[in-house]
Amino acid sequence: MAMTAAARTDRKALHLDGFRLEVRQVGPAPAAAPTLVLLHEALGCVGLWRDLPERLVAATGFGVHAYSRRGHGHSDPEILPRPLTYLVREAEEVLPRVLDRIGFRRGLLIGHSDGATIAALYAVRRNDPRVRGLVLIAPHVFVEERTLAGIGRAREAFFEGDLRRRLRRWHGANVDALFSAWADTWLAAEFRGFDMRAELSRIHVPVLAVQSEHDPYGTLAQIEAIRQAATGPVETLILSGASHAPHIDAADETVAAIAAFARRCLPPENDSGAAASCSRQPSNPRE
Repeated sequence: MAMTAAARTDRKALHLDGFRLEVRQVGPAPAAAPTLVLLHEALGCVGLWRDLPERLVAATGFGVHAYSRRGHGHSDPEILPRPLTYLVREAEEVLPRVLDRIGFRRGLLIGHSDGATIAALYAVRRNDPRVRGLVLIAPHVFVEERTLAGIGRAREAFFEGDLRRRLRRWHGANVDALFSAWADTWLAAEFRGFDMRAELSRIHVPVLAVQSEHDPYGTLAQIEAIRQAATGPVETLILSGASHAPHIDAADETVAAIAAFARRCLPPENDSGAAASCSRQPSNPRE
């Protein structure tokens, strides 16, 4: 499906109780079509989704909304020190207000890495009937040694390599505070106890879980935990290679899977039979 003249791109600021978030809306507004809400990774922002919003609009005809969390991209700086509960705080306090302010009516949460964890936390803590499904890309539902090792390598690349320079393009003056808040939180001994596996049974909506086999920040144990515990149907897309960002490095396959999942979960509102099909068609290609 090609983008039509009605599919627009808006980049602006969203003001929430004294702070400002960078936001981007692509395609139809929430009043006109379902909305796919993008929740970025730990060092991500609106711009680092690259062309994924346009590709999803073209593949589904739905609107796409992305925002940069506080301290990311062109959003206002984070208040430091950031609490160890920052993922829960985002899911319980910020995301609900964002959805309300953009006029979210029905759609999916599509999260990557930290964003996937926030999406899963929102599903278990809020049980929002407007959210008809989750796409969890490289999620973290508990802390793994591979994740900590990957963060250690990223820290070396930031302070001794060129990662700081590359991230500064997207985060500007926020870059040092952002990186330190992320790395210091995950590497803190107190954070090793983060584990939401016991809550996953409260995910009742359909899930598409996407993971690269050799992701340097997580293993397939994350996907298996979701598949075994979630009470809604779980589809998986397991990709070869070592990418932490399959929506960029395996874009064609990932976008096709997300688009097919979205169309099943978000049929026309008068098509009740199609709505039911979303819960009847789980697929686990590696089973």
